[in-house]
Amino acid sequence: MPTFTAFTTLPDRAPAEALGTALENLVPEPTGVGVFEIEDGSGMWEVGGYFIESPDEIGLALLAAAHGAKDFVISELPETDWVAKVRRDLAPVTAGRFYVYGSHDAETVPDGVEPLLIEANMAFGTGHHGTTKGCLLAFDALLDAGLRPKTVADIGCGTAVLAMAAARVLPDAARIIASDIDQVAVEVAEANLLANGLPGRVTCIEATGTDHPGISAAAPFDLIFANILMGPLIALAPDIARVAAPEARAILSGILNEQAETVLAAYVAEGFVQEDRRVLGDWTTLSLKRG
Repeated sequence: MPTFTAFTTLPDRAPAEALGTALENLVPEPTGVGVFEIEDGSGMWEVGGYFIESPDEIGLALLAAAHGAKDFVISELPETDWVAKVRRDLAPVTAGRFYVYGSHDAETVPDGVEPLLIEANMAFGTGHHGTTKGCLLAFDALLDAGLRPKTVADIGCGTAVLAMAAARVLPDAARIIASDIDQVAVEVAEANLLANGLPGRVTCIEATGTDHPGISAAAPFDLIFANILMGPLIALAPDIARVAAPEARAILSGILNEQAETVLAAYVAEGFVQEDRRVLGDWTTLSLKRG
């Protein structure tokens, strides 16, 4: 069965989300619609639809014009064995003591690791991206150095893989919060906790940054993960400093290599110092300590 895609870009979140909603009502209807911020620091957003019938090119052109977007780029995709592709593209990832895998690789989990079952789904953070793996490696290094945080926040948690990594290795008494601005991500996080045998170990909440009474009540945090993008990371620097305990660690990623100094400067201004930096491909992970 042929598959068609239609993608466009525009500069702000609100019109992108409005276009995504409008795209859902196009005839023939798309089988799925996605709205994502492009991870290049440009502030541009991408809106895409997937179709099993050739999409209405005139309808797409009218939608793009009405929402101030560029013309949709329409492509026909070749037929693909998606099961084989997922098995190939989502091979298990080892990050220090952590082993991230999908259910199709359940038999490959070695002894002596902390397993994290994460399926490909609508939320970000499968462990295969350089940002998530960088965060896991940074956390692993802190554990090796003896850090045992009693309170942990995973801001912009996606699949909650980082919060689950903390739940795997920290005592049951540790308080762990996972938050995301997207309710779908929160639901995915809760499903992942159940699939990993960790129900109740992490509190999952929908929140914008640190703006939630549950986060305020659990603060201050000994460890804060924030694997998002440069813009939100900089904007959140004062808030993350506010909820961080003295000598707290912050592990930050979603940072292109050329953006690292800019992000670091925002956190140095809030009293953090760099302890470690990891570069995986195009992405940098910063490990910071609050003075």
